[in-house]
Amino acid sequence: MIKNAATSIALALLAGVLFALSGASPARADRCDDLAAQLKNQIDGLTVGKTAANVIYLSHPQVKELSLGCAGRSYSNQLFAKAGARKPADAFVDLAASGAAIVFTLPKDDMLKGVTRCIKRMGLIHGDDVSTRYRRLDMRCVRTKTEASITISRSTDQ
Repeated sequence: MIKNAATSIALALLAGVLFALSGASPARADRCDDLAAQLKNQIDGLTVGKTAANVIYLSHPQVKELSLGCAGRSYSNQLFAKAGARKPADAFVDLAASGAAIVFTLPKDDMLKGVTRCIKRMGLIHGDDVSTRYRRLDMRCVRTKTEASITISRSTDQ
């Protein structure tokens, strides 16, 4: 009697642990995949690439690199875009704002204003690495001698 009770408790505990582990990870990946599908459906020319370590790589003719980061330790979502020129074109700024508006569910006009502000601050006075906050989002713009990039993220505490 004791042997059967101990066995059934152990099996129930094992089943509970397996159920908890199997149910936790797909929910995060599905939400991120849904965001990538929304981006693909709403932005012309965008294609979804491979997924690796909670990052979905995207591609578009206006950018050199584009990726969507999903729920990490320090951020809930992250959008990264890199332009192939030191001074990004208006099409790049528009694409970054459109993507951020979809990912963070904010109006595109507001995102366009925030992205433009971050990109234009890079220069002689503020330097080549600018970090700003706009609409509870962290924006970081960096430029090198040949390219510029923007990272837009929302921290987990907001």
